[in-house]
Amino acid sequence: MSTLVELTSTEDFDKVWEQSTKEPVLVFKQSTTCPISAAAFEEYQNYLKEDGQDGSGYFLKVRESRDVSNHVADVTALQHQSPQFLLIKDKSVVWNASHDKITADAIKAEVAKA
Repeated sequence: MSTLVELTSTEDFDKVWEQSTKEPVLVFKQSTTCPISAAAFEEYQNYLKEDGQDGSGYFLKVRESRDVSNHVADVTALQHQSPQFLLIKDKSVVWNASHDKITADAIKAEVAKA
């Protein structure tokens, strides 16, 4: 089972970005006021609980950590969405999904390919 770690600074994300050169990393961007985001976050947590390997899964709260969210968008060159899921490998987003496309099964399938 994976540990869930909140990213609260741009430096936190930069470490995760660097970590992706050693192993694929999972990052979830969420709005804490949106029910769609809450449902997607639950799917992410279900994936980590059932299928996550030892290691960490990451998340950030877009409203509370706007600078981090903007930094992620800049570094990855992806348009910001919320909720948004990123699978990062070798400093590249190899898969991303938003809204109802974020499911435990979809995450599991994409991680298996990475």
